[in-house]
Amino acid sequence: MSNYRRANFEGGYYFFTVVTFQRTEFLADTLSRGCLRLAFGKVKEKRPFDNIAMCLLPDHLHCVWKLPDGDADFSTRWNSIKSLFTKTYLNSGGQEGQRNTSRIKTGEAAVWQRRFWEHQIRDENDLQRHIDYIHYNPVKHGLVKKIEDWPWSTYHKFVQSGFYGEMKSDDMKRTCESIICTGE
Repeated sequence: MSNYRRANFEGGYYFFTVVTFQRTEFLADTLSRGCLRLAFGKVKEKRPFDNIAMCLLPDHLHCVWKLPDGDADFSTRWNSIKSLFTKTYLNSGGQEGQRNTSRIKTGEAAVWQRRFWEHQIRDENDLQRHIDYIHYNPVKHGLVKKIEDWPWSTYHKFVQSGFYGEMKSDDMKRTCESIICTGE
């Protein structure tokens, strides 16, 4: 069995990427958005966290969370979110992918990739870069030409709050390219 090392900084900010099974494109549809909203809400009730920024794409999502002081357990939260989403989604008529022998043996649905990627945010600059990366992601993947055209992102809330001010798409693109180049 693999031994995965996860960050363990209590009360910290974390960037996450969570991907669907075999990158199947269904997350941005109405059913999936509703199931995801429900799963996030129920998990936050039992194990609070602040969802600072998020972007939902057809086959993956990115987000930044702030965990409560004294708490570093994002893995349990993601396990609960993915599990609750899967049950709700499949019970509501959503389709899973083709399960392999391993998934059949463990009774695991073919909705999500098994793991997720996390990055512990180091400082304010790192936080800004990752928020920009999240919001620029639909443009990076060719889903829209302008960031403001993607509806399933916290970008619009950030603009309304004055967070972005006069930042231009080209500035955000350069920030996002720096994250891609450094592998974060």
